[in-house]
Amino acid sequence: MNTQDTFISHLIELRQRLMHALVAVLVIFVALCVWPGAGAIYDLLALPLMRALPEGSRMIATGVITPFLVPMKVTAMVAFMAALPYVLYQAWAFVAPGLYEHEKKLALPIVVGGTLLFLVGVAFCYFFVFGKVFAFINDFAPKSITPAPDIEAYFNFVLTMFLAFGVTFEIPIVVILLVRMGVVTVDKLKEARPYVIVGAFVVAAVVTPPDVLSQFMLAIPMCLLYEAGLFLARFVGTRKNEAKAEQESRPAV
Repeated sequence: MNTQDTFISHLIELRQRLMHALVAVLVIFVALCVWPGAGAIYDLLALPLMRALPEGSRMIATGVITPFLVPMKVTAMVAFMAALPYVLYQAWAFVAPGLYEHEKKLALPIVVGGTLLFLVGVAFCYFFVFGKVFAFINDFAPKSITPAPDIEAYFNFVLTMFLAFGVTFEIPIVVILLVRMGVVTVDKLKEARPYVIVGAFVVAAVVTPPDVLSQFMLAIPMCLLYEAGLFLARFVGTRKNEAKAEQESRPAV
């Protein structure tokens, strides 16, 4: 098989993997639309905000099709997160044949760990951060106003926060990969700790709403996860050292 045929076969396999992942998301999306329904899923997403608002408060929809479109977007987001393990499995199945055995041993835990950490970050944001932040904002707001958040603005806010916390919880994976690839050593990362702490608070100030509480709730986990990455990176050898060990283990000719 020549190079062109190999390239075309890889493209065909990639298309098949993408189609499998897309079908999985669509199946879960349709199932969620049937039960419990897009409206119920949005109500569940809005629960932390509704609990923090004064009793009797309601959200509003300013667009004509917003009451239909936004719940469907929320359902699609939930469907993608539910199908994420399968989507990443398809990605893994595509690249695995091209990896060495020692690379497979590291890549699979990273894929699984990255998926779990992303979902844990989203869950941490939903179950802990939202309740604290919304309660703080509601207590700070003047009593002379009646909050009536727009559902599309709330969805955009939630999506941004989910991405911010989900990506933040990937920091240990990033640290491990940097050490593994030989880009930087654990000692160098330890020396960069003060800059990382400052950078964490800067990123948190940009990503989160302009209140101190949410900034701390993002910056502090970033710092703690960085330390967790440093701890775990000690047990991961660099690719260069591993290749050298494999060469030395070969019998002399």
